[in-house]
Amino acid sequence: MTLRCENLSYTELAERYGTPLYVYSQSALDEAFAAYQTAFAALNPLICYAVKANGNLSLIRRFAELGSGFDIVSGGELARVLAAGGSAAKTIFSGVGKSAAEMEYALKAGIKCFNVESLPELERLNGIAGRLNTRAPVSLRINPDVDAQTHPYISTGLKANKFGIAMRDAEAAYARAAELPHLRIVGIDCHIGSQLIRLDPLIEACERILALADRLAAQGIELQHIDLGGGVGIVYRDEDTPDLSAYAAAVQKLIGSRPLGLILEPGRSLVGNAGDLLTRVEYVKRNEDKNFVIVDAAMNDLMRPALYQAYHRIEPAEPPAAAPFTADIVGPVCETGDFLAKDRRIAAQAGDLLVVRGAGAYAASMAGNYNARRRAAEVLVSGSQARLVRRRETVEEMLANEQACL
Repeated sequence: MTLRCENLSYTELAERYGTPLYVYSQSALDEAFAAYQTAFAALNPLICYAVKANGNLSLIRRFAELGSGFDIVSGGELARVLAAGGSAAKTIFSGVGKSAAEMEYALKAGIKCFNVESLPELERLNGIAGRLNTRAPVSLRINPDVDAQTHPYISTGLKANKFGIAMRDAEAAYARAAELPHLRIVGIDCHIGSQLIRLDPLIEACERILALADRLAAQGIELQHIDLGGGVGIVYRDEDTPDLSAYAAAVQKLIGSRPLGLILEPGRSLVGNAGDLLTRVEYVKRNEDKNFVIVDAAMNDLMRPALYQAYHRIEPAEPPAAAPFTADIVGPVCETGDFLAKDRRIAAQAGDLLVVRGAGAYAASMAGNYNARRRAAEVLVSGSQARLVRRRETVEEMLANEQACL
């Protein structure tokens, strides 16, 4: 079977734009966003796309057109949102290490809310807002100490994680925020991890955060919104992913009559399965104990397998001529950890085009130039139309900011 993205074959796209190549489906983006809108319609949430998942300007622009807000973790991501036509007034600024310059930039841009993650950050933000003669809107990110039951590198809601303010310190932190004259408390936030495939941890975190919101209200600290973060998983292999309608129903029941708006910060679940990575087989290498399919994509194009031991389905773009065999699918980077798959049954020979599935999130956004490799091109497909939304980096561009000094 010839594999396609919407109405275009991957073979045609690879011939037109070369490989490695990220390919995104606009209809898949639209459908993923609509799934959140439909499931949570009764709560009328502000859905803030987590830009870290994939910061391509065309994807950000598409989500802005669909009515999305944005979740950012750096000043650079805010610049991307604004360059793509997104609104700072619908953007949440998360992250543990916001610099003074980033805070000032976001305040001047009119950011909707800072998700503050520590007491020192509160103090710094208050000082900068005072210097600018304004009040910074803040939500405190609370660490609810809930086990997300995911990979430890993408778990963010346990006491041992660097994110958020501990639940036991939360009320004191809100009391301090209320004392600071240049802060305006607007919400409460949590985010327990990524690639969550069960609803239980998400619902437990919501319960704990709402109980805290009630205690704060009893102390005279009224909140405007609750931000439940993102983290809903996608299918990479055969995962049973959370039912958004069941999640929404549980959240609606828990919020009840509380006058709280809802903010969600999905990232992977909006773009992950909307993108694939195309790669060409360079060689098939057969050793005494191991076979290797060596392709032109590498860990600098898709870091997840090396970093998280993550699984991505890999399929031939066209019906294969070779018989299947077991091999590691590896790139040309000079690292043993440079692999896309281990011990995978694959039918491939030199020159074949392979499709690495589920590469819409944390692929291009984590890409780099290790081994002086150029960043790959990115294409957005809508029906029978393909648009180049990031051209392939040139060697000259890769070297442009360096000087050979003696």
